[in-house]
Amino acid sequence: MFSKFVFKEFKMVAVRPYRPLGIDSEASSDPHQIKLYELPAAAQMSVYGPVVKIHPVVLASIGDSYERRNEGASRVIGTLLGTIDKHSVEVTNCFSVPHNESEDEVAVDMEFAKNMYDLHKRVSPSEVIVGWYATGFEITEHSVLIHEYYSREATNPIHLTMDTALQSGKMNIRAYVSAQMGVPGKTVGVMFTPLSVKYKYYDTERIGVDLLQRTRDAPNTTNGLTSDLCQVGGAAGRVQDMLATVLTYIEDVLSGKQMADNSVGRYLMDLVNKVPKITAEDFETMLNSNINDLLMVTYLSNLTQAQIALNEKIVVL
Repeated sequence: MFSKFVFKEFKMVAVRPYRPLGIDSEASSDPHQIKLYELPAAAQMSVYGPVVKIHPVVLASIGDSYERRNEGASRVIGTLLGTIDKHSVEVTNCFSVPHNESEDEVAVDMEFAKNMYDLHKRVSPSEVIVGWYATGFEITEHSVLIHEYYSREATNPIHLTMDTALQSGKMNIRAYVSAQMGVPGKTVGVMFTPLSVKYKYYDTERIGVDLLQRTRDAPNTTNGLTSDLCQVGGAAGRVQDMLATVLTYIEDVLSGKQMADNSVGRYLMDLVNKVPKITAEDFETMLNSNINDLLMVTYLSNLTQAQIALNEKIVVL
């Protein structure tokens, strides 16, 4: 069931062109009228508020919902789920929400959004609503109205935009927070301030990201998941490359070719302190033991798969 909650309950009008950043000097006939103000280019360089950390599964889900959108729909919207701490907002999941837009109104299926959130809470009780997303490269007047709804579901929600049209040749991803501005008795404005966006992933998500990276240069080819031993070998190779980079940096600093960076030195000190004190013989014994365990698990899984396949063929006969 679609609900035109924005226009009827709050009497917000956001259907005419907006002026640049500033306060309207003329009094509005409707005290609930909202105008959208965009920051100028110089002001967008400064970032306020928490850091938004986005997981790859969120971006993949947004892209998938955009590809599966209804015929004639220009964009898709959805709810962002995750966790909030003092300095950051971590977005770990999301789901799309059906909606309809026209020139003078927007309707959102709030009942669907509520039911989906209730189902997500059963699986991941720690994930809460942190904001909403929309595909596109700009904030529209309808975004103000939808953002008002999510402001009732979460405290200071974030708004994430994903440029699926590749306006600048790449898929720009931006996050905003809103703040009301204006003078008492005058027109109320809403200002969207950009936030810093970083990408974070779990170990399981890293496997999928690495798989996608291998198909970047040859999109028409098909690549499957590698075996456990290949993944261990690849991880060991990446660690070796990173250690070589660190050693090169240290040698350049000691020889005077490069200026020392105190922050890098602190990171290296923390890295050295975290390395356990263990002899080479003990390390080799521990490594061989873990490899033997991995080989045993791989053998048992392959044996189980063979038995299941054999049993299926026997049943068919």
